[in-house]
Amino acid sequence: VPVNVAGLDDNIFADTLFGHRKGAFTGADRARPGLVENAKAGTLFLDEIGDLPQASQVKLLRLVQEREYLPIGSDVTRKTDARIIAATNVDPDGLGEPERFRSDLYYRLRAHHVHLPPLRERREDLPLLVDHFLRQGCQGRRRPNVPAGLLPLLAGYDFPGNIRELQFLILDALSCTTGIALDLERIRAHVDKPPRMERATALI
Repeated sequence: VPVNVAGLDDNIFADTLFGHRKGAFTGADRARPGLVENAKAGTLFLDEIGDLPQASQVKLLRLVQEREYLPIGSDVTRKTDARIIAATNVDPDGLGEPERFRSDLYYRLRAHHVHLPPLRERREDLPLLVDHFLRQGCQGRRRPNVPAGLLPLLAGYDFPGNIRELQFLILDALSCTTGIALDLERIRAHVDKPPRMERATALI
């Protein structure tokens, strides 16, 4: 059960994760189970945890530490057996700064840490990812051939937008392809652009 916590303010965060009882607040005309309940016997995936406000971090601490939570308007503690996985694009060392993130929550979430390197540090994955995005974009249509120059071109690019940028490149080129081979020039036009900062300097 995935949830992007960066887009939730404190009240919505509690209601989304923990749910509420009927009548807990104005407009609560029916009970809501919440995503923690929905993740029972499964996994609760908290994306962009580094952007979670401090007020919400306090509420999350009890869930992570005690595996307990209170739906809004309820006096009865509920238990969960859901596995909790959190992800962030913030450097974990920066996330550990007390003014940004509670240290007690930080160390509990970091009990098992997996670092996923950016695409520029694992270029050997390019063939697999290109194949995946082509299959993703070719549902219901003929798949074009992969030009011989595509992988060497991508291997020399730093991908500041990481895997999402690669996905955009492949799907964009696919939408512009009219022949039997993927439109390589469409990708080359993007890859050969100077970095944004360099363009801004040139304009000045």
